[in-house]
Amino acid sequence: MGQAAQRPVFSADDYLAWEAAQPQRHEYLDGEVFAMAGAEDRHVTVVMNLAFALRQHLTASPCRTYMSDMRLHVASANSYFYPDVLVTCSALDLSNSLLKSEPKLLAEVLSPSTAAYDRGVKFSHYRSLPSLEGYVLIDLDTRSTDCYRKGADGLWVLHPFARGESVALASVALELSAAQLFAEVPEVRDDTIDLSLRA
Repeated sequence: MGQAAQRPVFSADDYLAWEAAQPQRHEYLDGEVFAMAGAEDRHVTVVMNLAFALRQHLTASPCRTYMSDMRLHVASANSYFYPDVLVTCSALDLSNSLLKSEPKLLAEVLSPSTAAYDRGVKFSHYRSLPSLEGYVLIDLDTRSTDCYRKGADGLWVLHPFARGESVALASVALELSAAQLFAEVPEVRDDTIDLSLRA
């Protein structure tokens, strides 16, 4: 999540009209508008890997996969978000070309500046969506993935997948190998020793 925009308070209608004319995307949280920061190449690559795998898997189904530029409306929170990946199987969503409101699966690729927000406030709003069955959080540095699944009792349960493990996306019946998810994503080097400290 980025910095609050210069104008601190918007109505939802004001935001939608204003956002349509902006060159940069902004999320809207009940009156406040936040600029979306640009993403590094690892982030963009993982988003594409996941979205393409989902799109291919869901071909010929009523479900559709969208990436970062598709707006999600969470009416109960009076908010609009741009999830990294969104899957919807809703006829209502398919009839609306500008925004979605009944996702089945949402995914976010974590960064140091957004991880706490994605795990906390954003997830609390996402959980209020009755249609949502799965929420995926992908950590680039550890190459681990946390999948939250909503059970028949309405409770959300964490299913963690460690580095190298395949990720099971139960809501869409897809198992994705670590090699597929992190294809063409370079490892972060850990050998950043300050040579100036050496005698």
